[in-house]
Amino acid sequence: MFIDLLATTGAAFDAEAATRAYLDTLQGPARAQSDAYFEGGYWLILFGAAVAVLIDWLFLRLRFTHGLRSLAERVSKRAWLVTWMTALGYLLASAVVTMPWSIYTGFVRERQYDLLDQPFAGWFAEQMTALAISLVIAPLLIAVFYALIRRAPRSWWVWGTGVTGLFLLLAMVLGPVFLAPLFNEYTEMEQGPLRDRIEAVAARYDIPAEHIYVFDQSKQHKRISANVSGLGPTIRISLNDNLLERTSEAEILAVMGHEMGHYKLNHVWWMLGIMLAILALGLFITSRAAPWLIRKYGDRWGVRDVADPASMPVLGICLALWMFAMTPAINSLIRINESHADAFGLDAAEEPDGFARVSMRLSEYRKIEPGPLEEILFFDHPSGATRVRMAMEWKAANVDNPQIVVPEEGYLDSQ
Repeated sequence: MFIDLLATTGAAFDAEAATRAYLDTLQGPARAQSDAYFEGGYWLILFGAAVAVLIDWLFLRLRFTHGLRSLAERVSKRAWLVTWMTALGYLLASAVVTMPWSIYTGFVRERQYDLLDQPFAGWFAEQMTALAISLVIAPLLIAVFYALIRRAPRSWWVWGTGVTGLFLLLAMVLGPVFLAPLFNEYTEMEQGPLRDRIEAVAARYDIPAEHIYVFDQSKQHKRISANVSGLGPTIRISLNDNLLERTSEAEILAVMGHEMGHYKLNHVWWMLGIMLAILALGLFITSRAAPWLIRKYGDRWGVRDVADPASMPVLGICLALWMFAMTPAINSLIRINESHADAFGLDAAEEPDGFARVSMRLSEYRKIEPGPLEEILFFDHPSGATRVRMAMEWKAANVDNPQIVVPEEGYLDSQ
């Protein structure tokens, strides 16, 4: 229920005042907790990179990957198999050593802020499932990388970028069908007026909507979510049960319009190209920095050259530092795409107040009103304030006789 402000004041619609009416509904402890959680994430970016670099440095200092590679060479003389076995041991050891950090960031901290409903046993089981998947895929990718290093010592970074792109495309095609169901149950959305409205929006923009799935993410947490995933025959629209149970029809349509915007604007291809370009530059720098490090410290680490599988931590350090440095750029590139999808969603769903309400709900885990520089550096989605303002400006430009409305008290805790 909304309180109609204009009906009592007779004032003209003002987009900024309408925006403030929404933003001011998040106050006191709820706002403090939202800010504290998201701002704490800034430090996690730094500490996460530091943990990755420290562990790889320890592996080198203790000659751990040297030992793994030596053991693998006693088992086989085939270079690809030696690399695969070394990678498997390296990735498994990395997962074990970083487990305390993963438990704190992924479970303890999320429970502290009441953002995770899942018990530890269920959470840990899913982490082990994800680890098992990565241990099947990642060693193969690493083995291919090292084969490229052996065959093209100067240009392996180019070919490595291409191979990574192929792996990502394969994951995008197969992920919705074979990987996502390992973590959640997907069922066809029931027929009814809401599905009809979603299909009508999709049909207006020639977006495939033969399959609309609902997945049971409430077993893990209460965050609302939706996506358009897959490629070709596996493309599908999915929304979680939290979105259905916690929000209104207007909010659901606003979210689905946004997700359809990603599809219609070809964001998956744009982001794939952009991320591969960033990776390519990182691999290029690594291809020049890693040999220098190995020439200087290789004897101490037990690493012969870049083609030696024992060099994995060296490459890991270079790439970790590069991706940390690129965090603001990556955040901004993603945020720009998200903003374009927001604009598309407003045009498609024509639910500006639904969009504003759902943007406010995201304050559960995203700071609602950051400073301009803060948003540029740390936000990979537009902030709640930016999104609500966009919705109210759209309302001013597209709705006849627009009204300023104030959400009822406690609406963020409703449904």
